Amino acid sequence: MSLARQLLLLQLAIVLTAVAATATFAIVAARDRAIAEQRARVVASAKTLSESAEVQSALRLPNPSERLQPLAERIRRANGFSFVVFMSPEGTRYSHPQPAEIGRRYVGEIQAAQQGRTLTETATGTLGRSVRAVTPIRDSGGAIVGLIGVGVLETTVSAQVRDQLPALALAVVVALALGIGGSALLARRVRRQTRGLDPDRLAALYDHQEAVLRAIREGVVVVGRDGRVQLVNDEAVRLLDLPADPVGRPIEELVVDPDLRETLAGSSSVADGLHVVGDRVLVAGRRTARRGGQPLATVTTLRDRTELEGLVRELATVRSLVDALRAQTHEAANELHTVVGLVELGRHDDAVAFATRRISVTQDEVDVVHHHIADPAVAALLLAKAASCREQGVHLELAPTSSLPEGVVPAEDLVTILGNLIDNALDAQHGRGGRIMVDVHLQDADLQLTVHDDGSGFSAEALESATRAGWSTKPSADAHGRGLGLSLVNATAQRLGGSLRVSNEAGGGMVHVTVPARTREDATT
Repeated sequence: MSLARQLLLLQLAIVLTAVAATATFAIVAARDRAIAEQRARVVASAKTLSESAEVQSALRLPNPSERLQPLAERIRRANGFSFVVFMSPEGTRYSHPQPAEIGRRYVGEIQAAQQGRTLTETATGTLGRSVRAVTPIRDSGGAIVGLIGVGVLETTVSAQVRDQLPALALAVVVALALGIGGSALLARRVRRQTRGLDPDRLAALYDHQEAVLRAIREGVVVVGRDGRVQLVNDEAVRLLDLPADPVGRPIEELVVDPDLRETLAGSSSVADGLHVVGDRVLVAGRRTARRGGQPLATVTTLRDRTELEGLVRELATVRSLVDALRAQTHEAANELHTVVGLVELGRHDDAVAFATRRISVTQDEVDVVHHHIADPAVAALLLAKAASCREQGVHLELAPTSSLPEGVVPAEDLVTILGNLIDNALDAQHGRGGRIMVDVHLQDADLQLTVHDDGSGFSAEALESATRAGWSTKPSADAHGRGLGLSLVNATAQRLGGSLRVSNEAGGGMVHVTVPARTREDATT
């Protein structure tokens, strides 16, 4: 049985029970109210008649019944009472609806009235069970000269209650109709929300969902149209470094990066893309969940591409070294062919001079790098990048103020920063030749790295978006392969406690990175 049907049956049982209990209470309350009303009536009438001068004068007659019986019947019929009985102080009747009962003793309690008090009770007499009041009749001197009893049979009270039953029945029918209708609407809504599934099936689906979300290696984040997180799995919590209870909280409170926040909330025009979160590179894929053509929520999957990007950067480094070796091989082959040609021409002195000059130039370049850069990995990177730049007609120059001791910053981080910055500067030349200046030096307790090219510089959009993952000035940039250079540099600098600044200087683009330098003690630990 579906959950909606179970709720409908439960609601109907509750409604029927509530209406039945209410109807019973209403009937009992109506009966009690009718009895109270009749009790008040008989008490008031009995007291009024006890003060009547006509009654008091009739009691002084030798045969009071001659005047009191007609008076009692007239009053009884006029007011709808079941009986009006005048009696002596001892309880002998002077009047009764059944004339045969006149002269007989009153059936009921009269002791309180004989003592001067008004008595009300529900008792059974000659006519049946009735609600009655008995009060004393006093003369002008205050002496009790008689008693009067006024009563209404319970059958009369029941008839009065029965007269109210049609209105009560109508109210019960309306209440039942509203309760059943409301229950049906509620069941219909629950059936629509639960897709007509039974509770066991819903529990199984929930368990399966939890198992699937915990088992998959991708992060899943579901954000509602109100910008609050509706669902998130453990992998997404790990990748985004979310708190333990993110469900129900606004996405603005949980994600700092504006681009990733817009992607998760569904407000970004780009559905897929790369995002750098801390030291992680994440690939985000976003889809909009819809029902009946209406958007319900934004579902974003997150894949950790950090290791892959590390392999890609290593591969890029290897390719850069291969390109550098190829460039050097090509350059050496040309120079060797020149020397061989000079020897074949018999110009031995010119061949020796040419070879000596080329060796001197190469050695000078190596000596300059070694003089300023003590870190071997960074020195090798600069020499390799210089060869690659020469092949494209770009001159890579190390600033005379450069000075890099070994170990002040981890070599792998320096290679990442300088390698990406030099590659970006080389791309900015657009194959037209030019010059790239690299400056690396210590200033106070920080290492300053500056790469300046004489290309076209940064546009206004580039100055604002250069450090965002996925942004690139290259026309072939896409979401999965380009636009990570400056973003990775920025992430690396921030991880080291530093910063990155992009600007246009002296007719070209300049990127300046500042990172804290380690002391000698830190470097050796």
